[in-house]
This record gives sequence, C-alpha cells and structure tokens, in this order.
Amino acid sequence: MTSLKPRPIKDYAIGIYDGPHATPKESSEGAVFLGIKMIRNGVPVTYRDDQGQQRRIRVPVINFREPEKNRFVAVRELKIQGLRSPHYNRHADLVCFINGLPIVFIELKAVYVNIRAAYDGNLSDYFDTIPHAFYHNAFIIVSNGDRAKYGSITSDWGRYSEWKRNDEREACGVDAQIMLDGMLAKDRLIDLLENFILFDDSKQGPTRKIIAQNHQYLGVNRAVGSVIYQEELKKEFPPDRRTIDYFPETQLEETTAPALVADYQSPPVDLPLVKRAHPDLGRLGVFWQTQGSGKSYVMIFFVEKVRRVVPGNFTFVMMTDRDDPDGQIYKSFVGCGIVDPKTTPRAANGVELKRLLTEDHRFIFSLIHKFNQPVSLYEPYSSRDDIIVLSDEAHRTQSGKMARNMRLALPNAAFLGFTGTPLFKNDQLTRRIFGSYISRYDFKRSEEDGATVKLVYENRGERLGLTVSDLNDKIADKIEDADLDQDQIAHLENLLGKDYEVITADKRIRKIAVDFVEHCSTRWESGKSMFVCIDKLTCARIYQEIMPLWKAKAAGLQQHAAKLEKAWMAGPSPENLAAFTKAHRHAAWMGETLIQIIISEAQNEVKDFMRWGFDITPHRALIKNGFEGADGRNVDVESAFKDDRHPFRIAIVCAMWLTGFDVESLTTLYLDKPMRAHTLMQAIARANRVYPGKACGVIVDYNGMLKSLREALAQYALGDDDEGGTGEEIVAPLEEMVAALVQAIEAGEIEHFENWTGKEQTRADVETFVIDHVMNNLPQPPYTEEEAQDLAGRIYHFVFQQALSGAGYNGRSAA
Repeated sequence: MTSLKPRPIKDYAIGIYDGPHATPKESSEGAVFLGIKMIRNGVPVTYRDDQGQQRRIRVPVINFREPEKNRFVAVRELKIQGLRSPHYNRHADLVCFINGLPIVFIELKAVYVNIRAAYDGNLSDYFDTIPHAFYHNAFIIVSNGDRAKYGSITSDWGRYSEWKRNDEREACGVDAQIMLDGMLAKDRLIDLLENFILFDDSKQGPTRKIIAQNHQYLGVNRAVGSVIYQEELKKEFPPDRRTIDYFPETQLEETTAPALVADYQSPPVDLPLVKRAHPDLGRLGVFWQTQGSGKSYVMIFFVEKVRRVVPGNFTFVMMTDRDDPDGQIYKSFVGCGIVDPKTTPRAANGVELKRLLTEDHRFIFSLIHKFNQPVSLYEPYSSRDDIIVLSDEAHRTQSGKMARNMRLALPNAAFLGFTGTPLFKNDQLTRRIFGSYISRYDFKRSEEDGATVKLVYENRGERLGLTVSDLNDKIADKIEDADLDQDQIAHLENLLGKDYEVITADKRIRKIAVDFVEHCSTRWESGKSMFVCIDKLTCARIYQEIMPLWKAKAAGLQQHAAKLEKAWMAGPSPENLAAFTKAHRHAAWMGETLIQIIISEAQNEVKDFMRWGFDITPHRALIKNGFEGADGRNVDVESAFKDDRHPFRIAIVCAMWLTGFDVESLTTLYLDKPMRAHTLMQAIARANRVYPGKACGVIVDYNGMLKSLREALAQYALGDDDEGGTGEEIVAPLEEMVAALVQAIEAGEIEHFENWTGKEQTRADVETFVIDHVMNNLPQPPYTEEEAQDLAGRIYHFVFQQALSGAGYNGRSAA
C-alpha cells in the first residue's frame, strides 16, 4: 500500500507569482489554481549561472507535445494522511499520476450501487480531510464498473458528466469502458490537462473549476484542426498566390436588414469579395452547438488551444451582432482570466474599431454593426493573415453590408462561424462565407447527454379559451415580413390591427394574470420564472394585473399558515409540524418574491406608458440602478436575477434577455408573444440550462404555439439531415406525456420493491408518497382531487422506477 503525506499549501504555490511582493492564496482553491497553472506553464526556478548571475527559468513538469515520454502510473488503495488532523487517514480507490503528480482521482463502488453514493458519501469527506490530494487534480471520476461520470472539485452532482463518445460520428454510449478508453487515453488525458480546464469567476458564487464536456472537447479539437489545416494551406499558397480574382462591388447586393439563412431560396452573391486560390482559404467552418451547451467556454477553449499549439502571433476578433451576447462572451473571457479588462479593447464605434484593427492586439471585442465605415477594396484595415474572426450567430447578420465591410477590412483573415441553429441544404450563403460544418451538436443530443435539461410544454392558453386558430402564425408572419423591432409599440399596433387588439385585450390579459399567479405560486420551489409579452406596453399592463393578485395570494397563504400553526399548537404532531412549516415557507416565498419588468428605454416612454396609467419612471430607475442590498450596496438587475438566492424571481420581458442571457436557475418560461423558427428556439433555450435539482424546463404557452414550436424543433433542433423529424421527441406536451405514462404503467406488473433506504414499500405507501411529494410540485393539470389521487396511484411505480434507474438501480437496494 502506497502512502501520500501532506505538504503545506505554500510549498505547491511558491514562485507562481512574478511580483516580488505577491503572496500565494492560502486556501485549497488557490492551491488548486496555482497547481494547474504550474503544470501547464512550468515551475519557476531561480539559479546562478557559471558567471554567478541569478537566472529565472520555468522548468516543465509534463511533456505536452510528446505524451508518450511522460511517466503514467495508476495506484490503487493509496493511503493519504490528513492535512488538518494527521489522524484523518483516507484510502483512495485509484489515483492516476503523471510524472509523480496526482492528476486523476477515481472513486469506485460496487456494480449494484448508485454511483452518486461515491459523490455524497466519499468525495465530500475527502475534500474536508485530505484537500491536498486535489491540488494537482485535473478531474474526478466516480464509477461502479458499469456507469461512470466525471467532474471537477467544484462540481455539484448535477454537473458531473458522462463521456459518451470519442468521435462526433459515434453512437452514444454511457458505460465506464468508453470513459476509460476516452478520457484516460494518454494523449487525450494530456490534452485535457493542458487545454480543457478553466477557472471561471464570472458567475455568482465561488470560482468554478470547469472541465470540458465531451461535446466541447470533440468540437474544439475539430476547430483547432481546421486552423492547423489553414496554416498548411497558407504555406502551400504564399500571399501573392492566394487571390486569383476580384469581384466588382457592383455585384454586391445591399441588404437593409439581417435575414435568416432559411429565407434564401436562390444562391446569393459570392462572399467574401476575394476569390481564393483554394476554396478553404479563409474559411474555418461552422461550429453548430445548440443553445445552452456552453458556447462561451467553447470559444475560450478554442482560442487558448490555438495559442498553445499553433505557431504564430494570432489576433482573435470576437464578433457578435447584439449587445447581450457580446457582454456575455466578454464577461466569460474576463471571468476565466483570458483577457484583462484594463488592457483588452472593446470597440466603442466604427472609427475606434478601424484603429484597433490596424494595431496589434491579442483580442478585440466588437459588434458587426461597428463595421459602419466605408472600406476600399484596395485599402484594408489590416492585410495580416493571422487574424481569426469568431462570428457569433453566424447565420444571422454575417451577410449584409456590415459583413461586406468586415471582409474588405480584413481580406486575409480566417472566419469561424458559431451558431446555435443548423445550416439548411439551400443555405449556400453561410457555407460560402465560413465553409461547412466542423462540429455538430444538436438540441436532441445535448438533452440526451445531459448538457441541457429536457423541456416540458404546457398549453394553458387553450385550456383558458384564449387561443385563436392560427393567430400566432398570422402575427409572426406580419412581424417577419415587416422586419420590425418587435418591442416597438406604435409599429405593432399599426401593423397588426385587430390581431393586436385580440392578443392585448383587457379581458385576455386579466385571465392570463390570474392563471399565471396560480400556476407560478404552485412552482414556488422550482426556480426562477420569465414572462414574455408581445411588446413593452403589454409588459406594463400584465404587471399591473399581476401585482394585486400576487399580494392577495400571499396574504391568503399567510392566513392558511397561521391556521396550520394553531392546529399544530393544539395538537403537536410531526404531520402538523410538517404542514405548518411548508405553508409558512410558501407564504414567506410569496411575500419576499420581487417581480420586475425588464424593457429597453425608448423616447417618449413616460408619456406613452402614462396613457395606460402606468408610471414607468421608478421601473426605469430600478433597471438602471438595480436593487438595494442589505449592506446598502446596489445589485444590478442582471446579477440579481442570475443569483438564485436573490428574491428577484420573476422577470417580465418582451425582447431583452431572450438572447445571450443565461440564468441557470430559470425553470419556467411563460410565453405570450407570437414567435417561431429561430426566434422561438432562442427563447425556449432560456429554460434548458442545467442547474442542481432542476429536472426539466417548463414552457407555458398562452397563445397556441405548439405547431410553431414543433416546426422550429424539427428544423433547428434536429438539423437538415434528420429526415422526417417532428420535434415531438424534444418537447412533448404535458398531457401527451401523462397519457403515455399511464399507458406504460398499465403494462407493468411490479407490486413492491425497495427504495433507496432499503425499506420495502407497499402500493399504498407509494401512492401516499406520490400524492404528497410529487403531484404537489408538478404543474397543475386540470384534474379534480379525486382524479389526481387516482393518477398518482397509477404512476407510483413509474416515479420510483425512474428515480432508481436514473441512479443505477438494478433490482437491488441502491444504498
């Protein structure tokens, strides 16, 4: 049996700071960060040369370029002495060393045991007693020999992932063998260690250690391979031989507004303007990974690996088309320590962007709309061929006048397109600009892999009698045809006429408000919610309707809690105490919850809103200044909504926060805005982020968008190669899921089984459990209490079977 004795944290951290007065972080998190940094960059060593001069060099500890020249050792039953208390000795099942450094920590369980037991029962104890065992850790694996998951030292269980494939073309797999063959292959392990670990401080809470998910690793390596191929092409075609013809500017079509690639029915003009000697010159390809699958991290992994493994002095231009995605990506780069906000430029306007591109910067962040200065074909901003442009939402705004200016300004740059939606077979424009796919990770696969959560659809508008046949399509058609900013009130009123009157009628808004308060109050433990309206004015009107109903509901719950408290005091019992405690928490949640409209500012808005008796002034002040915290400091509205501990739990929006705004704890999306295609996909993706305890995202529809939703999913979630896809398997209506569930249960014959505590459960026991703990926390279907109890009795076996099978249950106790 081998043993590992602790050393002081400072021993691992010494020398990593260049400044003479810098002090290492005396914490486990700091030691982990410093340990990984030294592994990548080498250990600083000071020595005196033959002339007596003091020298400083970095000594590499791992050979990243020749993996086979490193020493790989796997040790089982490794005895590790406690750091804080020496008598706390622990025995690790397996620890994988590279050149004597403990890089991978593996905790094993018996094949019949739930692998989560390794996380809950062992790892948390190890972090407390032997934290020094993880200072150099790349990732942790938990397995029972059949199933396996991996995560970082900061990952909660919900963020542990499976390694499902070693090539994007492979079929999905979840067994331990795939992970062992994949992550622990020597070359891949070295690659993960060097290029696919981040420390992210951009989100609420403590710093997160990020290890790339399977799809991110595979996609980024394909993109880096495209850059390497581009460098080979540049050697084959010197600068004077790369261009063979120019297209005259008269051939260019001016586009007045962004268009979806699906709208192109005929081949467009060829872009960029320069015809290349080889069709792949300047085209790195299209990176399609669905919304919510970690695009910002993908970009960071990509640029960092290119900088490490591809020779050159690259400049990366991060190009988006909207403020929200631009801010999101920039914040991620800053939070991960990739860019310094004090020195990394963000172009304020077109003139500044031109200046920045003539200079030598490692990163430049900009919106494509800032390429608004005229550019001569013969006087580009920069002729460098080591500029890589990462274009976010590549399909949307990379084909108009600004895109033309960008390609004139950077004629020798290489372009990599990122999109959350697929290219279609008739989309020649995006392919001509960026090339074909280099990576594909669609909505369906991300859900199957656990990178995003499943979405459940509930059509409450139809139940309330609010939907009008084809109204959603009619309004969406008119808005698309006019290409309007959808939150412009006056334009919408003029454009939609009576259709606008129907969807914004007082009676309809009142019904929705009543239903929303009842529905949202039943999901009080499920996370944050967002309500999407057709325009700004409707946001204000629905807010006016919701607030008095919400306050009345909160008061009613307080009265109910008071009655239960009296009942408990009159007859103390565990049941009465549990009922009172839950009611009290529910009432407190309702009373604490903050609801706020989030809309962009417009001219004359005070007067426009006042016509409806709504004072926008205090709301505008709150949107700008944020909420006042307990310490007197203000918290901006974005940070407050992203913080699951902040009582700002319900945002009412019409356009803001529907793109490029990720809130992991957002669980329920209420839609009363006609949308379809790409716009609808972006909206529903707000609810598909992974979050601890979040089993699914719920889409509540008030205007009958099921047809549009399925069409969008069939196109955007499955791609153009999935013939006959309907989208039904991606987002299924709640009623259909219940019907299928009941049908499946009727075919079952299991009467008893053991739960995870090992206690045998009778049918009656489980029926009671389901009624009390499951039905009360689901979106409320239109069932009577008797029908609900009957349904609960019929689905009891399914609920427990799913819980146990999801935890690795195979017929024995999962304890």
